[in-house]
Amino acid sequence: MDIPYLCSILDAANMLGIGRTKLYEMLTTGELVSMQIGKRRLVKVDSITAFIQRATGGAK
Repeated sequence: MDIPYLCSILDAANMLGIGRTKLYEMLTTGELVSMQIGKRRLVKVDSITAFIQRATGGAK
């Protein structure tokens, strides 16, 4: 199964168990990375994985 490179704001918030407002804060502070395609803002899934690894000290 292929792992997506990008996900929607709502999907990213759901993955982390947080609200959209907190997710946008994390994008603003650079904790997560996103890009815009047309009018859609998409979050890099790798940045979510990296955030989780940083927050847990690299534990899986």
